Amino acid sequence: MSAVGIRGERDQGQDVRTSNVTAVMAIANVVKTSLGPQGLDKMLVDEIGDVVITNDGATILKQLEVEHPAAKVIVELSQLQDKEVGDGTTSVVVLAAELLRRANELIKIKVHPTTIISGYKLAARQAVKYIQSHLVHKITEEDTEILINAAKTSMNSKVIGPESHIFAKLAVDAVRLIKTQGLVSGKAKYPIQSINVVKSHGQSSNQSELVKGYVIQLQRASQQMVTKVKNAKIACLDINLNKFKMQMGVQILVDDPNNLEKIRKKEMDVLKERIQLLLQAGANVILTSKGMDDLANKYLVEAGAIGLRRVPKDHLRRIAKAAGAKVVTTFANEETGESFDASCLGEAEEVYEEAIGDNDYIFFKGMKKEQSASIIVRGANELMTDEIERSLHDSLCVVKRTLESGSVVAGGGAVEMALSIYLDDHSRKLDSNEQIAIAEFAEALTSIPKILATNAAKDSIDLISKLRSQTLEVDEKGYKFSGLDLVKGEVRHNLRHGVLEPTVSKIKALKFATEAAITILRIDDMIKLEPKKEQMPGRH
Repeated sequence: MSAVGIRGERDQGQDVRTSNVTAVMAIANVVKTSLGPQGLDKMLVDEIGDVVITNDGATILKQLEVEHPAAKVIVELSQLQDKEVGDGTTSVVVLAAELLRRANELIKIKVHPTTIISGYKLAARQAVKYIQSHLVHKITEEDTEILINAAKTSMNSKVIGPESHIFAKLAVDAVRLIKTQGLVSGKAKYPIQSINVVKSHGQSSNQSELVKGYVIQLQRASQQMVTKVKNAKIACLDINLNKFKMQMGVQILVDDPNNLEKIRKKEMDVLKERIQLLLQAGANVILTSKGMDDLANKYLVEAGAIGLRRVPKDHLRRIAKAAGAKVVTTFANEETGESFDASCLGEAEEVYEEAIGDNDYIFFKGMKKEQSASIIVRGANELMTDEIERSLHDSLCVVKRTLESGSVVAGGGAVEMALSIYLDDHSRKLDSNEQIAIAEFAEALTSIPKILATNAAKDSIDLISKLRSQTLEVDEKGYKFSGLDLVKGEVRHNLRHGVLEPTVSKIKALKFATEAAITILRIDDMIKLEPKKEQMPGRH
């Protein structure tokens, strides 16, 4: 620690690097044991005692309160992988940490950081090219079995692993339901935010089901309303349907008590007129993100309509989009009066209320504009349903990415091992300084199959040796798809056995991990600034 001209403390050179690598390794060690099909779960308890049990890398790291700046880069890396791909959040952190650790060892033997950085960049580029030219397996939307296997691979490391055959089919069917065409590119898009996952504890997780339509956990505003409406005309409002009140700060001086009663009656009439506007436009299902009082309910009950109040705005927007409705924020029109345009209504074949478990749910089926899907998740308790939801989110992202990229790669450490051998050979052909960095990059890739084997209580050295020798045997078919079978502790052809991952997941993980490692590797100086002292006014 040395004082510098600026107010603060300064760390330089190897001290900073060692501190950064130690912090990053500490983060990686937290999630390392949760990698792979035999990975273990973490229990996270926050300051108010809420418990989260998960083995999703991004969720674990999001819950940690990380102080160290270099460790924050790694936490953000897992969030980025979660956002971009949805799966592979643990492996990306482990890989970045391993790259950093090896880079630090190289710096200790006087290899310059710039050489390591250019070597890592070159290795990442070559790795991506090799994946795209040699390791991918092209698929189409009709390859249901491959899509289900990709979803299963994502679920195998999660709590729903034993029921993955049920949930994988749910995920694939749900993603196919929401297929849309891109307006500009014309390519098929799969907006998975259109899939609503609803949790209801009770029954076994096997009872989870897919609903072709939108499901939301809400009750009708009044129990006297009808429970089912066919050929629904849906009005989506962001307006208060309570008894009309004057704005805050408006004062009315009343000199005659009779006028007071007239004011009250007028307040009721304003609401009545608004409800009439909706009903005359043909609306028979009315959703509002704000309140709806008993007076409004009375008119809706008489008209045989369903009213839903306090609908969360994100759900309201999704329902409006799927039904072809517009979210209306005011009844006011240009002629200083109030009106409601029938073109703002959306349509659905039927809307009904049904109880599932302890709660009531509203079902919207046969939406006019877009197909939507909902998955109702059942489970023994809330911890279970929360973890199933997280696992399903990962699988839905995997199916979406597989369909959009149109290719898969073999899982179970197959890609990492094939890349490691290729990069190792490639580094020997170089006569530049980067050779040593590329060789270390190749070695770092083997950390993934090693951790997979260790977590499955297998002899990692023995398995990695077998995998390396089998991958080296260049026969015509399949040598590069050899991966680990972590149940039997053997090496097998993972592409044939249906252990698959989307190509984009591997490519992005490689790119992100390399970029994160390089970002931290560039740092050779850290200055902690002291807070500025406020000067007294008038003093200079």
